[in-house]
Amino acid sequence: METQQSKAVEDSNATDEAGAAADAELAKAIMARQFHPSLIGPEAWEGYVFSDLEIRIKESTDVYGAVLWPSAMVLCHFLETNQDKYNLMDKNVIELGAGTGLVTIVSSLLGAKVTSTDLPDVLSNLQYNVTRNTKGRCKYIPLVTELIWGQEVEQRFPRATHCFDYILAADVVYAHPYLEELMDTFDHLCQENTQILWAMRFRLDPENSFVDRFQQRFHLEQLYDLPSLSIKLYRAWRRDRSTKDQGEAAAETVKQKTMNIH
Repeated sequence: METQQSKAVEDSNATDEAGAAADAELAKAIMARQFHPSLIGPEAWEGYVFSDLEIRIKESTDVYGAVLWPSAMVLCHFLETNQDKYNLMDKNVIELGAGTGLVTIVSSLLGAKVTSTDLPDVLSNLQYNVTRNTKGRCKYIPLVTELIWGQEVEQRFPRATHCFDYILAADVVYAHPYLEELMDTFDHLCQENTQILWAMRFRLDPENSFVDRFQQRFHLEQLYDLPSLSIKLYRAWRRDRSTKDQGEAAAETVKQKTMNIH
């Protein structure tokens, strides 16, 4: 018995070590896509290589959303290396919280028709980066536009005319006060055939509780788990609306019966 237990422990340790090695190798490959300019010029920028092209990203340190976070690199790496299964060519794509624009740029280079969204104070730097890195390189010119989560989303993006194949998001969940508005925005934009690809860095409890609430509305599949970067990448799609409605109706029926009994 002790021998069997020892072997099980050894197998478990070997599995953990293999997982850690795979995580480290993938994280290294992702971070290797970033490079720094060899010479310091008049404008500061960070370099990235995707689709065999050099991408130069200007950050704006005075605006939180205009700084590039590693989650964006993770999502871009996934999109480029999984084109057989997630082919963005000619697909309608919207990015939430586009920030510095790296995900928008890479998606555009991969052939997508991209609507790139963020807050008003981020748009100037976002538009600069997107134009600088996509002009003359892409099949479709990305559209950069304002989107404040939860505000006028239905008016700005009516479901009848705005059907997206993919919703992309990188590092949009953290300790900010608009998580419910973000959830509602996901819910409005994600239609029956829409897929969400969402990279998230885990920092504090709000991230975990958001995932729990997110799963009440959407199916969730983990695509990457990178403990060394504290980042997970998910694919999500909406739960069947009719099933959800039936469940809510059944709950309401039970509630009414209980009230009648009392």
